[in-house]
Amino acid sequence: MAKPKKTPRPKAETPKGFQDYFGTDVTERKAMLDAIAAVYHRYGFDALESSAVETVEALGKFLPDVDRPNEGVFAWQEDNDGDKPGDWLALRYDLTAPLARVYAQYRNDLPAPYRRYAMGPVWRNEKPGPGRFRQFYQCDADTVGAPSVAADAEICAMLADTLEQVGIPRGDYIVRVNNRKVLNGVLETMGLEADADRDAVLRTIDKFDKVGEAGVRELLTKGRLDASGAFIDGVGLSADQAEPVVAFLTSKAATASETLMNLRHAVGASAMGAEGVAELETIASLLAAQGYGPDRIDIDPSVVRGLGYYTGPVFEAELTFEIFDEKGRKRQFGSVAGGGRYDDLVKRFTGQAVPATGVSIGVDRLLAALRATGRVGGAVTGPVVVTVMDRDRMADYQAMVSELRQAGIRAEVYLGNPKNFGNQLKYADKRNSPVAVIEGGDEKAGGVVQIKDLILGAKIAESATLEEWKERPSQFEVPRDHLVAKVREILESQD
Repeated sequence: MAKPKKTPRPKAETPKGFQDYFGTDVTERKAMLDAIAAVYHRYGFDALESSAVETVEALGKFLPDVDRPNEGVFAWQEDNDGDKPGDWLALRYDLTAPLARVYAQYRNDLPAPYRRYAMGPVWRNEKPGPGRFRQFYQCDADTVGAPSVAADAEICAMLADTLEQVGIPRGDYIVRVNNRKVLNGVLETMGLEADADRDAVLRTIDKFDKVGEAGVRELLTKGRLDASGAFIDGVGLSADQAEPVVAFLTSKAATASETLMNLRHAVGASAMGAEGVAELETIASLLAAQGYGPDRIDIDPSVVRGLGYYTGPVFEAELTFEIFDEKGRKRQFGSVAGGGRYDDLVKRFTGQAVPATGVSIGVDRLLAALRATGRVGGAVTGPVVVTVMDRDRMADYQAMVSELRQAGIRAEVYLGNPKNFGNQLKYADKRNSPVAVIEGGDEKAGGVVQIKDLILGAKIAESATLEEWKERPSQFEVPRDHLVAKVREILESQD
């Protein structure tokens, strides 16, 4: 008789494209999200927590970098083996598509305009790579129902305030602003009518930051050789047709007024293009009235990412300081947030155009930037550890830890095997605990406790001489009823 096959053990590994977050990561992210939420709240935005799962129909095709509907999402069909399969459902790929559904569903109960912020994970079924995961956090703020570009200007100001609130100083970031209507005006001036031609031009414009002015000119016309030597076919425009696009992309000047003048030239006689330029001018003036100059928020036509998705102003927050990449090369950190006006998203549900504008912050990228500059990170202080010298007196130790917690001090009782006291101190070191509390039988009989300053003890052990060690003791004996006061005193001295 053949032996039954053993069921293989599951592999203890994170699925490809996902990652686990431990204490410090979670704590630092929460602190940053709390700081961002405080700014959003100050601006009058309300929190919204929508479902992580939406119907595929509700999500629609609004993922900017995906060509086919529903591609790039984690989707499944309810009761797909039954006689009447149910809806197709998917994990949300961003926080904007769910907002459109929420607004359409509850619009009669919500204030108009509706100002909301949302924070949480999103999921994309894409090929993972270095720094690119299938689950990541976003932090959005949107205004729905406000047609005025004053709403866009407010989002830009709030984005600048948010970056400063989390620890990015002025001079280390810039919020750059452009307008899709200006690009539409350029396309009108070029005389492009077919959607395919317009889409081809948009895809080419999106490569501007990689190939530069000359590369865009080649891709719009006859084509070009890429770095590998492969030839990339061009759109096939004439040099005259390509010129308005190049003028648009290179219209950035020393001042906002000069940039706007160049953009007026690029859009020619297009009414829509002129409207877009006027909106940029209004945004600049509104921001200037609030004290946001071009050193913080600047009109910049080179912002081209996502122009196919937005219908009006677009903005992007870029961190301008340099870091070292994995190969030791210096590079600018780059974008951590983006957004713009998307007046067609809610229309899918209601049939009526609803103006909307918003911004999304890449939480993980912003946190990485703060870590790269040393503004967050490093060791996180763990809890005070009450050691166990006599397992039969666990109630005494629980009473101690309860007193510490009620005084607002993070604390825990050692719950491992107490037989080896050295292992308890090793545990406290691994937890980065600032203090250990010790009460053996002698201390209990004498009504005292030993309190060990683990931070000071580690410093003394590193460099102190025997004489210095005697002069700076790191362990103190205090009356039992002085436990909380002495622990607090040591914690304050460590700050």
